[in-house]
Amino acid sequence: MSEQQNYFKHETAIVDAGAKIGMGTKVWHFTHISSKSVIGDNCIIGQNVFIADDVVFGNNVKVQNNVSVYTGVVCEDDVFLGPSMVFTNVINPRSAVARKNEYKKTLVKKGATIGANATIICGIEIGKYAFIGAGTIVTKNVKDYALMIGNPAKQTGWMSEYGNKLIFDPTGVAICNESNEKYKLENNQVIKL
Repeated sequence: MSEQQNYFKHETAIVDAGAKIGMGTKVWHFTHISSKSVIGDNCIIGQNVFIADDVVFGNNVKVQNNVSVYTGVVCEDDVFLGPSMVFTNVINPRSAVARKNEYKKTLVKKGATIGANATIICGIEIGKYAFIGAGTIVTKNVKDYALMIGNPAKQTGWMSEYGNKLIFDPTGVAICNESNEKYKLENNQVIKL
């Protein structure tokens, strides 16, 4: 870290003037961060990552290798983006048709995990602490704590904040086997007790 910056940037990384990068963040090999992006504190931006203008990351976001994060994506605190996962930002792209005015917003809420090689179609919200399995194609909004797998994504269960599958008893209560935190399933929604 130099005196001018409070984050680490590998010598091969490009950070355009104007990008806002928080304290303790690490930007690794061959990564490009565009000028109008905002990255919070203590993030890790892996190798060969592209972050476009108007992308916003909260604190403690982890971006694994080979991820492109396009204009319109917002990731709240503690989001994990797995290796080679993909965001889109236009529903019907064509090379010969300019659609920059049609970019759609995508919101990834606090603590969500998106697995390796998953694809997130633009214009949706991924709920807090949701877990998107590797290779999953997400085309619709995802509930808080939902476990999603497949193409197209289908909900197959619920996950704790620690990333463990929740098994609910007949009263609708589950206990995370790692943290011992309790969760309640009611009306097809999960809340932490």
